[in-house]
Amino acid sequence: MASTIQALPTEVVYLITAGEVIDSLASVVRELIENSLDAGATRIVVSLWPQQWRIRVADNGYGMNLDDLQQAATAHSTSKIRSSADLWKINSLGFRGEALHSLTTLADLEILSRPVGGKLGWQIIYGDGGEVVQVEVTAIAPGTVVTVSNLFGNCSSRRQGLPTAAQQMKAVQATIQQIALCHPHVTWQIWQNDRQWFTICPAATTGQLLPQILPQVRQGDLQEVKLELPNPPNSCTDAINHVYAHSSLNLVVGLPDRTHRHRPDWVRVAINGRMVKTPELEQTILSAFHRTLPRDRYPICFLHLAISPDQINWNRNPAKTEIYLNEIIYWQEQITQAINQALSISSSNLKEAVHTTRVSKLLKAAEAKGSYNFNPNENQKTPNSSLPTPNSLKAVAQVSNTYIVAEHPGGMWLVEQHIAHERILYEQLCDNWQLVPVEPTIILYQLSPAQVSQLQRIGLEIEPFGEQLWAVRNIPAPLQQRDDCAEAILELSWGGDLQTAQVAVACRSAIRNGTPMNQQEMQTLLDNWQRTRNPRTCPHGRPIYLSLEESALARFFRRNWVIGKSHGI
Repeated sequence: MASTIQALPTEVVYLITAGEVIDSLASVVRELIENSLDAGATRIVVSLWPQQWRIRVADNGYGMNLDDLQQAATAHSTSKIRSSADLWKINSLGFRGEALHSLTTLADLEILSRPVGGKLGWQIIYGDGGEVVQVEVTAIAPGTVVTVSNLFGNCSSRRQGLPTAAQQMKAVQATIQQIALCHPHVTWQIWQNDRQWFTICPAATTGQLLPQILPQVRQGDLQEVKLELPNPPNSCTDAINHVYAHSSLNLVVGLPDRTHRHRPDWVRVAINGRMVKTPELEQTILSAFHRTLPRDRYPICFLHLAISPDQINWNRNPAKTEIYLNEIIYWQEQITQAINQALSISSSNLKEAVHTTRVSKLLKAAEAKGSYNFNPNENQKTPNSSLPTPNSLKAVAQVSNTYIVAEHPGGMWLVEQHIAHERILYEQLCDNWQLVPVEPTIILYQLSPAQVSQLQRIGLEIEPFGEQLWAVRNIPAPLQQRDDCAEAILELSWGGDLQTAQVAVACRSAIRNGTPMNQQEMQTLLDNWQRTRNPRTCPHGRPIYLSLEESALARFFRRNWVIGKSHGI
């Protein structure tokens, strides 16, 4: 029987390789931009002609001399790695040496470049396989201009299988925006069909850049945290990686009381300058925001880790969008702690937040008066009980027996007493879910088998007590002094997991709106609330406070006016 296994022709091998790297207009833009950033560019201009399948990327980077230009598009050529050992210490965005060569297989490629300090610029036109077919001296500023024309001209079926031009342009825009978030110091100009499409101005930080990409998000809606972290205990940073003696974490979060999304489309993770897909870290972010957002809403969060290259394996996907990350549990712990820090309230992150669009949500009718478990003199154990009692907020008065007026050095706040206390109790219950015996036994009537099963699922001891009667012999500790304990247990029987039950108990046990409080009670509530892990929203996602900063008050009362002008002089 004749052999059916044969070696593939070289041109077929190159086409397969090219198809793995270059699969759309967006992938071309991504590869060329990464080369520009590796060359130290601070200004990048991208021009697109989608109907002509043409892309041009110009930068002000280091540029290339003639020798480098002649080698740039040959197969597997790169200036970024030299040996197999270098694969475990990747410090650049591009390193495979396949992008330019793949483009010569799928399109017409032209590069103009002049190195910084060089007197001459060169224009190179490449043929199929990366061979140089034309060399000319040209006038060009230091930097590089790469032009790709007639993309997929030799693969008509590829063009037919791609999305519409409008969809591809949307993908290009998303690609550029993602890269811009990782490199906020770069100026971006994007042109489409010889008309300026959009620009991204440089910013000092990613948090300052983000509102350009998400215009509906204001600067005051975001909190940015930058941390220097020790490397994982098991990492081995050698002399080559001495620059990574410490790792760093840059986190930008949308504060949950101010902004959130219908979809988890803005949970983004970047590592060492490149956006990547890491389901483990994305799930960690979502878990850290649990019970801080309204139902079916998702956070805005951008995480950028700069870590030692020996912690990363980029050889998981030719597009470098997926990675293997060592010590994943360590990084998950660091991310959770950073998000908790970003969501906390302290003197370092008190921000002006005049929630004019949310005042109506805060002005709710007072709940019916009722008893509540609130003892200002008890030593309430909160998650951060080791911290000193906060003094940044001083209770001043109570409005409508519902809102606490609090003063802080930068202005004044209105704190809704019920949901602030609900946040305190919920975190206490999460940290110490305690069921206590109850005497006399609580008798419930006509429970369905599903309700009985639900109460048993959350740990309650329940047993038949007669015809359609059930006896509950232990209950959550916060409910034991309540007159409506039977109603509370009945509410817990209607379903949900343990956390849902904890939310329900916290809500029912919290101080009611419409209940008067004295000065000491208000101050104790404020102090305990400030110690919680997520003080900005209640477990249902409602904002707890409304802030009026001194600067906003000064603008409203026009205290910056000159007296003479105010009198018409």
